[in-house]
Amino acid sequence: MAFDRFRIGRIVAFNITGLLLLLSWAWPHGVLWNDLDDRIFWLFNAWISPDNLHWDDLLALLNTRAFDAASLGVMGVLFALAMRRDPRPDRLRRWIAIGLTMLLTAAIAALLTNKAITYGHPSPTRFFANAARLTDIVSIPTKDSASNSFPGDHGLMLMIFAGFMLRFADRRIALASVAFVVLLSAPRIMVGAHWFSDVYMGALSIALLILPWVLCTPLASGMVQRLQQLLAHRRRPH
Repeated sequence: MAFDRFRIGRIVAFNITGLLLLLSWAWPHGVLWNDLDDRIFWLFNAWISPDNLHWDDLLALLNTRAFDAASLGVMGVLFALAMRRDPRPDRLRRWIAIGLTMLLTAAIAALLTNKAITYGHPSPTRFFANAARLTDIVSIPTKDSASNSFPGDHGLMLMIFAGFMLRFADRRIALASVAFVVLLSAPRIMVGAHWFSDVYMGALSIALLILPWVLCTPLASGMVQRLQQLLAHRRRPH
């Protein structure tokens, strides 16, 4: 009973934090986040210039589809390391089940986000007419803008991955996953394709509202266990 109260307390704490993030953005008129967004955007945008071609090329590369694929590769490596460090004899089936549960959670979170959130806004490079655009400087095909950048879907997927690592992996892998949320979401913010609040208010508040009900309840562990059983049954000779 005490454990159940502790678990419910964590869910409530995470949900309240997510709601407070949303409230801090909605009242009073988003002044706090608007000011922070503007300051962070112009801080990085000032570095986008024909005088900084090496920096421009690096930033462009960090916002290509190839880098997105590399980000998936990083998560794949972390996932493989988490599985390798798992001492359980049936770790392969267990981590396949964790991966499937994580993918299903990400799909449902994306669906709920698209259905429930009707608000949207353009990225800062489209909002400010005088913003420096990376695509005007470099020849590398890159992404530096979005017609609707809210919430940060890329950041949300990274947070879901980190949440599952916090729940199922050891501490080192979990902390590395959290660090990569920051590192891999930063290029979108630095280039102006996302506002800072798109990720650290929008995506984070969604993660804090949804993930606790999956990871702090028996839902995820029960689904993993059921999938393990199904995978074990398929491997048995008939």
